[in-house]
Amino acid sequence: MGRHAASVLGRRPESIRMHTHFLDPYRPLASPVHALEGRVKFVLAVAFILTVSLTPLGAWPVYVLLWSIVLSAEILSGLGIGYVLRRASLALPFVLAALPLVFTTPGTPWLQLPLGTWLLTLSLDGLLRFANVAVKSWLSVQAAIVLASSTEFPDLLLAMRAVRIPRLLVAMFGLMWRYLFVLVDEALRLMRARAARSGIVRRPADAPGLRPGGSLAWRGKVAGGMAGSLFLRAVDRSDRIYVAMLSRGYDGEARSFASQPVPRAARVTLGIGLALLGLLWLGGLLVWG
Repeated sequence: MGRHAASVLGRRPESIRMHTHFLDPYRPLASPVHALEGRVKFVLAVAFILTVSLTPLGAWPVYVLLWSIVLSAEILSGLGIGYVLRRASLALPFVLAALPLVFTTPGTPWLQLPLGTWLLTLSLDGLLRFANVAVKSWLSVQAAIVLASSTEFPDLLLAMRAVRIPRLLVAMFGLMWRYLFVLVDEALRLMRARAARSGIVRRPADAPGLRPGGSLAWRGKVAGGMAGSLFLRAVDRSDRIYVAMLSRGYDGEARSFASQPVPRAARVTLGIGLALLGLLWLGGLLVWG
């Protein structure tokens, strides 16, 4: 049994040996963006996303300038443009939720598509609105990725408190992030146990009709049992964690040391960044608003 389990673990390293650290997007690098005060980065990222969201429709030159800003941040952070773009592409499928705007927005007809007894009309105004939603989402996701990849999560929590986000909400964010790793660790233990108990890892050459791991119904039954076991483990462990937190004096608020004043250089950077974003938004509003 031990020899078989070792062979299973050796053949499936990506699903068995994976640690929960892969969930953490932070990448420790030596760059000016990483060295910048976390509170400043948080405020600038939120201001950037708000500027992108409030920029009028069709202000493409402003979008290009905003994209140049986020590209500069990607280069200065050392993360690389390819790294950020690959991660940002994962959020693009969610933009398809705005696809009905192409058909429902009134305007100049551009293309008509017959669909049974219906006739779908694509309008130029709808395409413009959909393109604006896609570009805004793409830019905002890139800014969020740069922030999360260059700032440790405790620093983000301190930044949220510094901008007067409700303490209960910040505590919920902290607990959710911390125990997400606990939940994934439990799931990886279940996957490790399943792999160690699998009777067949690969399809034998002398039995081409035999599926490794059983039939589809068997796999569904195992997956359902794992999901139920994971739920029961999570509930039991959450009770034990909560009792342990109460025994240590937890009263619903996560306390930390008093934050230090923002350095003068960081305040200058914050002022320049906010002024630049304000000018871009104002220019877009005056020209395209």
